[in-house]
Amino acid sequence: MNAQDKRSQLKAKLARQDIVVAPGIYDMISVAMADAMQFDCLYMTGFGTVASYLGVPDAGLATYTDMVNRVTAFCGNSRTPLICDGDTGYGGLLNVMHTVRGYERAGAAGIQLEDQEFPKKCGHTPGRRVIPAGDMVKKIQVAAQTRDDANFQIVARTDARTSLGLDEALRRGEAYVKAGADVLFIESPESVEELETIGKSFDVPLLCNIVEGGRTPQLSPAQLQSLGFSIAIYPATGFLAAAQALEHAYAQIKAGKGTMGIDNALYPFSQMCELMGFPEVWAFDRAHAD
Repeated sequence: MNAQDKRSQLKAKLARQDIVVAPGIYDMISVAMADAMQFDCLYMTGFGTVASYLGVPDAGLATYTDMVNRVTAFCGNSRTPLICDGDTGYGGLLNVMHTVRGYERAGAAGIQLEDQEFPKKCGHTPGRRVIPAGDMVKKIQVAAQTRDDANFQIVARTDARTSLGLDEALRRGEAYVKAGADVLFIESPESVEELETIGKSFDVPLLCNIVEGGRTPQLSPAQLQSLGFSIAIYPATGFLAAAQALEHAYAQIKAGKGTMGIDNALYPFSQMCELMGFPEVWAFDRAHAD
C-alpha cells in the first residue's frame, strides 16, 4: 500500500463511528510487531523514538533530520498508516513548511504539531510552556497550505491545559481547528470530567493520549469513544513493556542464572527471524544457490 492509500484509509477510518486505536512505535522491531497485528493506525512516539535512536530525553534535543530519518524508516517498513510526532515543527513558520513537506515525502499519514515553546518537553512531564495562540494558528495554517495530499492529517496539539487551564486549552483548540487542523489533541486532561468537556466541545476528530503513569485517567477505548474521542494513542506502552522485560532478563544474567529460567518470558527466536523477514532471505538464497 502506498502513502496516498494509507492516508485515504486513515481519513476514512476517522470518519467512522469506531474509535481508532494506535499503539506507540519507536524502533524497527516495534514497527514490525505492530504492523503485523493490523492496527488501523500506528503512532510514532517522540519520547520513545528519541530515547531509542539518540539515548536522550524528549526535551528538544532531536533535530528535524533525526526525526525525518526515523519517519522514513518507519513508514517505509509498515503497511499501516502512521501519525508521526513533529514536535513544534522544529522552528518558525519556514521550518514548519519544511517539516510538513519532509514528513509527507517520507510517507507519514499525518503529522502532530504542538504549541510548546522551544525546546519542547514530553507532554506528561513538568515545565512545559506554550507559545502565543496566534503564533500556533499561523503554524497550522502553514502546515495545511503546505501539504500536497489533502488526506495528510494535520494533528494540532495544545499543551495549555497544564499551565493555563482547561478553558484556555479549549479556546486554543477552537482556534487551531479554524486554522485548518484535521484532528485536535488537547494534551494532559486530568479527570474524566475534563475528558467529557473536551468531547462535547468539538465536532472534529479528537485524539486522547494514554500514558501509563501520566496525568490523564486510564479509560478503555470504548469509554473514550463514548465521550466523543476518535483516536486513542498509547505512545509509551511499547517501550515501557520492553524496558521492563529487558531489566528482568538482564538481571537474571547478571545474577549468574543465565536465561534458562526465563524461557517463557522470551519471544521465540524462530518467530523473531520470521518477523524480521529472514524467510525471504532464505528463499532468495535457495533460488540463487550455486
